[in-house]
Amino acid sequence: MRLLEDRIRKDGVVKEGNVLKVDSFLNHQMDIDLFNEMGKEFKRLFSEKKINKILTIEASGIGIACIVAQHFNVPVVFAKKAKSINLDGEMLTTKIQSFTHNKVYDVIVSKKFLSSDDHVLIIDDFLANGCALLGLIDLVESAGATVEGIGIAIEKGFQSGGQMIREKGIQLESLAIVESMDAKTGSIEFR
Repeated sequence: MRLLEDRIRKDGVVKEGNVLKVDSFLNHQMDIDLFNEMGKEFKRLFSEKKINKILTIEASGIGIACIVAQHFNVPVVFAKKAKSINLDGEMLTTKIQSFTHNKVYDVIVSKKFLSSDDHVLIIDDFLANGCALLGLIDLVESAGATVEGIGIAIEKGFQSGGQMIREKGIQLESLAIVESMDAKTGSIEFR
């Protein structure tokens, strides 16, 4: 998606450790007009799928997932990284290791929001090693639901996550795939 790639080139910051900082428009301050265009593109890419739920993980994927859900006219469910006192009933749980935070999270979704009747589109802001996506796929499968596809804003194509997910036979659509980036020069190359 040229619009997203152009925005990454303009406002993205490459940092040491393969970190791409896009907090000025994607995952801290959010550009809703950009999100709307991303939502239109995900709707086009997954138009043949029978989707009745969007699933993401807190926190950075929530904004994008909400806008995408408007284009599909379906609800968003987000996996929580911590159990709170207002969660009740049976839970689906999995463990996810975060690339960004270098931490393992217990991730929770209430069974009342994800069932065997659901056809799920997973949405997230980044794909690096694929750990978060594997955890979300595990939650969907534990519920007996169907993963219809995965939509990612930015994929780090030089890391293993995208290939691993595609090898599972799941339709994975990334709007921008970073082939390489260099913290010293600030350069970003897209696939």
